[in-house]
Amino acid sequence: MRCDYGLVGIGQAAAHYGVSVVTMRRWEREKRLSPTSRTLGGHRRYRLDGEEDRFSVGYARVSGSDQKADLARQKAFLSPHCDDVIDDVGSGMNCNKPGLKKLLNLILNRKIKALHLAYRDRLLRFGQPLIFQCCKWAGVDVVVHKNDDEATFEQTLCHDVMTLMTVFS
Repeated sequence: MRCDYGLVGIGQAAAHYGVSVVTMRRWEREKRLSPTSRTLGGHRRYRLDGEEDRFSVGYARVSGSDQKADLARQKAFLSPHCDDVIDDVGSGMNCNKPGLKKLLNLILNRKIKALHLAYRDRLLRFGQPLIFQCCKWAGVDVVVHKNDDEATFEQTLCHDVMTLMTVFS
């Protein structure tokens, strides 16, 4: 009879974290996440029930495909601060982006310990407080690296109105 002591294989661990098996192996090479043990045959085994299994995630977003260079800059900036970077191309008002859905799934399932953003508005243009409240409930620290508080209230309001006009025109 075999006893696993609550350990799972790499495929189950990858599904648990919402990443691929290739990403799990890359994280091990980069010393970001290590298997709890290995079997006699060399197979990795992971424990999924502890705080040590939570990882940090960055989220990068741009509005359109013409801004791919900015997306690459955001990802390069966030990469040293976190284990993985989720990226999206789409409007800040669109809540149906695949990367945002993946991020919300990880937050609500308590898979991550920290969310890193280059700028606050990269998450969503409207609705950030709701996401930040979900993070608070799930025990996820939110780190905004670059502060865009230099904008006055009038500038922010003007930008928001322009965004709404662009989306609904």
